[in-house]
Amino acid sequence: MKNKPPYAIDSVDHALLLAQTLQQEGQLRVTDAAERLGVSPSTAHRLLAMLVYRDFAERTADRKYVPGRMLRPARVSEAPLALLRRVTLPHLRALTDRLGESTNLVVLVGTEVRFVTTVECSRPLRVGDRVGQSLPAHLASGGKMMLAALPPGELEALYEGSGEIDLPRLRRELTLVRKRGFAVNDQLTETGVTAIGAAVRAASGGTVAAISLAMPTARFDRRRLQGWVVELSTTAALIERDFADAVRPDAVTG
Repeated sequence: MKNKPPYAIDSVDHALLLAQTLQQEGQLRVTDAAERLGVSPSTAHRLLAMLVYRDFAERTADRKYVPGRMLRPARVSEAPLALLRRVTLPHLRALTDRLGESTNLVVLVGTEVRFVTTVECSRPLRVGDRVGQSLPAHLASGGKMMLAALPPGELEALYEGSGEIDLPRLRRELTLVRKRGFAVNDQLTETGVTAIGAAVRAASGGTVAAISLAMPTARFDRRRLQGWVVELSTTAALIERDFADAVRPDAVTG
């Protein structure tokens, strides 16, 4: 399993995480960066200044930081990532505390899912932080949930010309996912890791993201699956409620 190395250098990790965030979300303020990393504003400012120096970031006239020329253009999710992360994080922390397994928030970007945030559990053997990573959507648990919500025409357009995808088979699998209301990725993307996914829907009915519960396959017990699904579905509903409140036109913003 891909976990943080024991010799990790925090300053390097922080700088790389800021670069990933800039590429995915498009802009950051110093206060946003400090909150995201859990460091002081002065430390965040120094990290961002180094990214500017190395052309990974640029500082705008209104004191925001945007991607620099060294960050390759990446497909951007239509979901409001910063807002989704802020709304979702407390609920993922509570879910991880209750179940003792790592949890994730993912969004659909083309034919991939991108990890927006991870809450790691405290067990010695655990699924580690996946923030910034991408996986094939048709294999990942959260990806299956979001693909299952697409209209048939959009799904076909997404995979048109892909010789690696058996589209009729994928459609059959997604029909079952819609019927069940959850999806499982049993070692399809990483040996020894199993994940269960649930959709996060907007008030309009569209799916904006998905959450997943990820665990070492050795701890996956199908007798507990229904209980895990209930916990995921309950958490998704709470996120949907808070997200709807946050995007209301009359919502108070800080």
